[in-house]
Amino acid sequence: MSRGGLMKLVPLIMAAVLMVITVLLWPEKDAGAGLLAWINMLLMLVVSLLLLQYGIRLLRERAEPAPGSRLRAKLVIGLVGMLLVPTVVIQLAANQMVERGMDVWFDVRVDTLLERALSLAQGFYERVETDMKRGMVNYISDATLIAAVRGNLDYRAVNTHLAEIRAVEGWQKIELFDINERLVGGVQEGELSALQAAPLSDAARLSMRLGRVATELVARADGEVAVAYGPLIGPTSVVGLLRVEMNLPAGMIQNARAVESDYRSYRELEHNRQSIGATFTHAMLFVTLIVVLIAGLVGLLFARRLTAPIGDLAQALRRVTDGDLNVVISESSQDELGSLARSFNEMANRLKLNVEAIEKAQKDLTRALENSRQRQYVLESLLANLHTGVILVDAEGRVRLLNQAVRDILHLPSNWVPSVDILQASQGSLHDIGDFYDELRQQQDEHLQREFDVDLPDGKNVHLLARGARLSATASTSFSGYLLVIDDISELAEAQRNKAWAEVARRLAHEIKNPLTPIKLSAERLQRRFRAQVDDEAVFDVCTQAIIAQVERLQRLLADFSTLARMPQPKMRDVSVDGLLQEMAELFNSYRRIEVTTAEAGWACHCDPDQVRQVLINLMDNALSATEASSGKAIRIYSRVSEEHAEWHVEDDGEGIEQAAVAQLFEAYYSTKASGSGLGLAIAKRIAEDHGGELKLISNAKPTHFCLRLPRQCQEKEVS
Repeated sequence: MSRGGLMKLVPLIMAAVLMVITVLLWPEKDAGAGLLAWINMLLMLVVSLLLLQYGIRLLRERAEPAPGSRLRAKLVIGLVGMLLVPTVVIQLAANQMVERGMDVWFDVRVDTLLERALSLAQGFYERVETDMKRGMVNYISDATLIAAVRGNLDYRAVNTHLAEIRAVEGWQKIELFDINERLVGGVQEGELSALQAAPLSDAARLSMRLGRVATELVARADGEVAVAYGPLIGPTSVVGLLRVEMNLPAGMIQNARAVESDYRSYRELEHNRQSIGATFTHAMLFVTLIVVLIAGLVGLLFARRLTAPIGDLAQALRRVTDGDLNVVISESSQDELGSLARSFNEMANRLKLNVEAIEKAQKDLTRALENSRQRQYVLESLLANLHTGVILVDAEGRVRLLNQAVRDILHLPSNWVPSVDILQASQGSLHDIGDFYDELRQQQDEHLQREFDVDLPDGKNVHLLARGARLSATASTSFSGYLLVIDDISELAEAQRNKAWAEVARRLAHEIKNPLTPIKLSAERLQRRFRAQVDDEAVFDVCTQAIIAQVERLQRLLADFSTLARMPQPKMRDVSVDGLLQEMAELFNSYRRIEVTTAEAGWACHCDPDQVRQVLINLMDNALSATEASSGKAIRIYSRVSEEHAEWHVEDDGEGIEQAAVAQLFEAYYSTKASGSGLGLAIAKRIAEDHGGELKLISNAKPTHFCLRLPRQCQEKEVS
């Protein structure tokens, strides 16, 4: 393995060693190590994880590390290692010294001496307690004391007897209480007895209740006092209580208390011996970890300061290799590294000047090419977003350019690519374009403009305006060919036709409207006035009735003209879809061959009911005319409603409409019936378009199927 590979393993080895030490020093639950031990474990775990992460990152690095990072890592590891070895030695030596000192502190001789002193203090307490109990037993059945608590002796006799008892036993104070805890008598050494005795303690009351002698130690301001309680037992029960006190020697009591306190402290220290050692160990370990961390941080800062110029130089060389010649290294230091930085800056500056000269020459050479490409990009973007179709054909008849608008106008597939001579041998929608190209190519003029209709693959017909120009080679370009520009002017042509028909309708209605009424009135007057005077009444009736019928037909034709010329604005409101079907059913209820199917109730459509009713009546009249001559032919009218649209469908089983007439079916003044005006479906289509919908022929035969489709909400309401 190379030295670089071994260097990558050093952090992992250090992390493993630190993990093992952490496991060995992990504090137990009952060891009493305290918070410091857990802080040490946390610090060691954090350092281990940092080393482990750094080692894994080094192993995963396949590319060249950052400049100066390896040298910085070596310096930090060396500095920390040099500090870690003596620190560990000092840690071990201090632990050994603490262990030996604690062995001396907890020697068996000290233990024996403290136990003997404690036994001596406890023996003194036991002897005093035994003597007081023995003396009290002699008086619990004393007849004089029992008589005193029963009130058979006066106060002086009671005190005299108590004084004798105190003198015999050597007690400092003696008091006598009856069963109700009242003081009967009392004497004490060197002082008069108090008239009001201290209240009985819980130990005294327990002694009276159990009938047993009891003792206790009471701490007072002037020292500790041994107090004994003896119940006076009568023939049947306890009748009183004798309380005596004995002062304990002050010096001995203090010494005994000190011995007990020292013994307890010694035992606590002995019990916590392991904890004390662990605390010292963890304290030293905490200091060691803090020192190592501080040393590592200082070493890192020192190494970074030392290796920063080397890293800057290596990074600058890498940037120069990548082509960045604007790099400059700081020249703050005056040593060898500063001289190296100055030399590098001079080299980079010379390289920059040479590269700038080369780039300037390259820019001059490529500027013309860039301008040409930019113009081409602008032209391609313009053609791609232009709604006018553009076809560029070279002199050999090959299509060199065809934008998306041509495909959209002629409904060509998006992946369709023109081939060589496609226009000359074209079929379908491109056939008329090919004819226009041939006419442009064969004529002498430079420009050509034509209007023609093109049948699309989906059955629709569009009206196109085609303009062509011949392109000749010039001094700046050698290209020659033909440019074809195509516009879809179907809507414009239809608008012009509608305008022309509207003007014709206005003039025709103006010229015909006035004489119609007098003609009709005159014919009706002839019927009434001269019918009885003619020789052949049948011929007379036929002639006059023909005049009246034709006048009425002309009046209806004028009404259609007026409607087409000036379509009224729809009066929009919410109308029931089912209600319009019901009106159709009631209007045509005399025809048995009509089937009406209503939709679900409650659906409404925002429209002009009069105009929609006019469309439905027109469709129904056409269906009745188509099925009038045939028996058994049915007519069906029904509706379909969705959230967005409402549809009315009219189907009939008549002879149908010829395919040649489908394209012109909705044009004004085009009719397949001899008596028709050709305005019904045109007006119906206008009404549908004014409502934002459409009137379309779904099927021209078997059955003949028309559909009026309107939005349920008008566009004005949606916008608002």
